[in-house]
Amino acid sequence: MVARVSLEIALRKEFDYSIPPGLAGQIEVGRRVQVPFGARKVFGTVTALAEESDHANLKPVLKVIGVQALVTPKVLKLARWIADYYCCAPEVALKSVLPEAVRKREEGWKKQLFVRVSPGSGEFPKLPRRQQEVWNIIEERREMPLTDLLGLARTTAATVRKLEDRGLVEIAAEIFERDPYAREHILPTQPLPLNPCQDNALREIVRAMDERRACPAWPGGTAAPGANPPTTSNATRNTLLLHGVTGSGKTEVYLQAIAHALEQDQGAIVLVPEISLTPQTVERFKARFSSGTLRTLVAVLHSHLSAGERHDEWHKIRQGRARIVIGARSAIFAPVEPLGLIIVDEEHEHTYKQEEAPRYHARDVAIMRGWMESAVVVLGSATPSLESYYNCKTGRYTLLELPERADDRKMPRVRVVDMRQAARGGKGVPIFSPQLKEAVAQRLERGEQTILFLNRRGYSTALQCPLCGYVATCPNCSVSLTYHRPEERLRCHICGHVENVPAVCPNGKCKNPAIHYAGLGTQRVEDTLTKLFPCARVRRMDADTMKRKDDYRKTLGEFRAGKVDILVGTQMIAKGLHFPNVTLVGILYADLALHQPDFRAGERTFQLLTQVAGRAGRGDVEGEVFVQAFTPFHPAIQYARRHDFKGFYEQEIEFRGQLKYPPVSRVALLTLRGRNEDKVKFSAGHLKRELEKSLMANEAPSRSSATLSAPGGKGAGERGIFKDLIFCGPAPAPLLRAETFYRYQIMLRTRAMSKLSRTLAHIVVALALPKDVTLAVDIDPVNLA
Repeated sequence: MVARVSLEIALRKEFDYSIPPGLAGQIEVGRRVQVPFGARKVFGTVTALAEESDHANLKPVLKVIGVQALVTPKVLKLARWIADYYCCAPEVALKSVLPEAVRKREEGWKKQLFVRVSPGSGEFPKLPRRQQEVWNIIEERREMPLTDLLGLARTTAATVRKLEDRGLVEIAAEIFERDPYAREHILPTQPLPLNPCQDNALREIVRAMDERRACPAWPGGTAAPGANPPTTSNATRNTLLLHGVTGSGKTEVYLQAIAHALEQDQGAIVLVPEISLTPQTVERFKARFSSGTLRTLVAVLHSHLSAGERHDEWHKIRQGRARIVIGARSAIFAPVEPLGLIIVDEEHEHTYKQEEAPRYHARDVAIMRGWMESAVVVLGSATPSLESYYNCKTGRYTLLELPERADDRKMPRVRVVDMRQAARGGKGVPIFSPQLKEAVAQRLERGEQTILFLNRRGYSTALQCPLCGYVATCPNCSVSLTYHRPEERLRCHICGHVENVPAVCPNGKCKNPAIHYAGLGTQRVEDTLTKLFPCARVRRMDADTMKRKDDYRKTLGEFRAGKVDILVGTQMIAKGLHFPNVTLVGILYADLALHQPDFRAGERTFQLLTQVAGRAGRGDVEGEVFVQAFTPFHPAIQYARRHDFKGFYEQEIEFRGQLKYPPVSRVALLTLRGRNEDKVKFSAGHLKRELEKSLMANEAPSRSSATLSAPGGKGAGERGIFKDLIFCGPAPAPLLRAETFYRYQIMLRTRAMSKLSRTLAHIVVALALPKDVTLAVDIDPVNLA
């Protein structure tokens, strides 16, 4: 027998190895193995077995890692699709489906000494007092960790060893699972009654799950999710979009749908976009499914777990002891079998997109995995992505709607404050408008809570000299340095560069001591609040304060318990959180991201404002939202004020259609990086010419930023491979320099992305670039910077 192995080296090929007789019964598809590669010994994954090979003198597999296959055949098929569609090496895609803690040479189980009552312990002579006290505890518990026993009995290991010598107890090392929620006491909950809209949504999801059970799994391929759906009616019902306003009870629908999956002996995966959502989400799911004998039903996977916790949680899933998986992006690869339901909560979030190779989008991977494994995929959001809503409008997905809040609660009143008026007093732009300041004071008097949102951390966004115009910039990136007041440092939020704060202007010809800080960040908001409301309890949630793995849980727990009056934060507090006592939300600089060079800027602003506003009024008291903006009449802000998603969609889709931007077409973004700008610019021009040769099929090159062949039109590129390809660039990236690398981009737009990604893969392999220039291909990018 021959094992075909994918090595952890990006060579874009697999290698054949002979299977020694001693390992014949152990090697199967998905097993991790150690094999020789030249003079080295490397690790890899078995991707196929064969009876013979086209190559002679095969080297043997050296060692099998672990006791079972880590990559299931279904996940292996998914990894192959990711490599094909997202234009990356198969080894890179395969490596991404396993957490690093699981890919280790040996299984990393933690062992701990346990004490248990000996089977033969019966009558025994009277024990000394200390030994008798210890024995009483052991006899009651029957088995427990030695460290717990020593702490409970306030004794030493020597005393327990004496009981072992008497034959009363046994002490042995056993595997001790590291459960990140072991110390949490979660009260069980029961299913809640559903309103008619929730009940209808649940019935549609259950019906789709029952239909998919009778539908065979999809055989494979490289089609883009939603772009080329299967033709059968059963397969197109694979994906449902649950569009429910904030507070409409989407989570209860999820919980009851998962209960149905469990009844059918199937598992479920729940994806959440931010780690900050995970504690509250986990609590709600564990309360429903992890009580009593079902303690290990729910497993958690995200980057803030320790390596040991990730190892144990993943193996809990692989062994079938955990049937529900909750986590961020990478949890989509959890080895749940059989898989019946995948839920992608807040499906519109850009954090589902991986920024390094493989640059997959977890939402689209979820849809493809559901398609492959006959599982139903539910996308949930109050502000769906235009791509998902467009797929509903074109019949690819099924649309389910929850137009009202649960329990007949009202949507919050949204007031837009024109900050241009507030700035006309001549004293600069205030952080808080008079209306917002008064509203915060009223909430403090009534004992209600407030959330203030600003999607910019730090104290001030720039250090600027008013005389010569000097601005402190990062030496590695094309951005200004942000002032962080607690540590008195200037920091770059792109590369992490740190500088001391200068006492005078660094310009040698100026040396002005009156250098000042410009702009606004969450640190400054927190500092100002403590001065305006000295009795208020203020907490801040951003990347600077949430550094330890328990910080999210601790801060949100204090806020829920009413120990915090005002919560200031960035986008990590903007969505998915449920706090009934929050009656006021203030959005500072609402148009901060509105004017970025990105065609999705309006969409993201609308989504963010709607999501943040949705944190208010989830209890018995009606909520109120203040939106402070300098462009208050922008459509994104006005539609968000009215909670009008459909109105925003209609005007935005018209703009996208005119310019052939997603979801009307799809985008591939090619980015070249290097430390020499001239080399990068030259390489971008060379790449453009190679693309024109391959994509135009020997036609004449087109003009830059022009359509090679308009749909249905006649022109130079009509007989080419792609009839609708739009070619833009090369051009400097919006952020020209990042982490010392200059960047130039080429954007391609087409409906036939699956075909284009395969063509790009061949071009990338054959392309000759300077050694210090690299090329990254991003299919369906969400960040154009």
